[in-house]
Amino acid sequence: MNDKKVIWITGASSGIGRSLALKFAKEGWTVAASARRENLLQELHTENENIHSFPLDVTNTEQCKAVFNDIVKKFENIDICVFSTGTHDPKSEKRFNLDKIREIMEVNYFGTMNSINSVYDYFSEKKEGHISIMSSVAGYRGLPAAGAYCASKSALTSFAESLYFEMKRVNVRVSLISPGFIKTPLTDQNDFPMPMIKTPEFAADEIYKGLVIKKGFEIHFPKAFTYFLKFLQMLPSSLYFKLVARGMKKIDY
Repeated sequence: MNDKKVIWITGASSGIGRSLALKFAKEGWTVAASARRENLLQELHTENENIHSFPLDVTNTEQCKAVFNDIVKKFENIDICVFSTGTHDPKSEKRFNLDKIREIMEVNYFGTMNSINSVYDYFSEKKEGHISIMSSVAGYRGLPAAGAYCASKSALTSFAESLYFEMKRVNVRVSLISPGFIKTPLTDQNDFPMPMIKTPEFAADEIYKGLVIKKGFEIHFPKAFTYFLKFLQMLPSSLYFKLVARGMKKIDY
């Protein structure tokens, strides 16, 4: 029997997911780390033996179930799941691209749905645990050159809110993670200024506090930036469009 707390993190091979896996491992948790790139997961295990590799393509529904069963079989328990797999292609989103839209929705939204599907019955029957969904402040409103990405994150945000009510009835916590700009391989593709951009380590620290210490619903950071975007969220569309149009002058769009 594993006496340590266990967390399952998807999207753990790079960016926020990787830093989060290292953060929890350093705090003494057992980390089940999933991503498609097995070599990068093995590097994580080499860096910290509390991190264990469980390769996974979240777009494969049956593979999500199988990997989840492998984790439970090995550790006999999962306390927290953080589903953070995501993709973005800002260059292709500057023009309508149906194939890219499908790909982004398949990974970001349906990949998360596949992951939740694999743990739903487990937590419902256990009547305790925690499901955390990685969204983004890009889900607050539509942004230029990010239609599919914003839509996928908006869908995740709304779904997390609905799931919160559903799982509360069985004593299972649901939380939402909404980062601002974090320096990752995804944001490295952006060709515009990213205000208040933070490191993945900063994000991991904020998420850890939100998941383990503060225990609210939405974990959003950095606060100065996210509260400004929450303000924009409340504006009438006409005013919002004018403000964003001014900012678009700095973007090659």
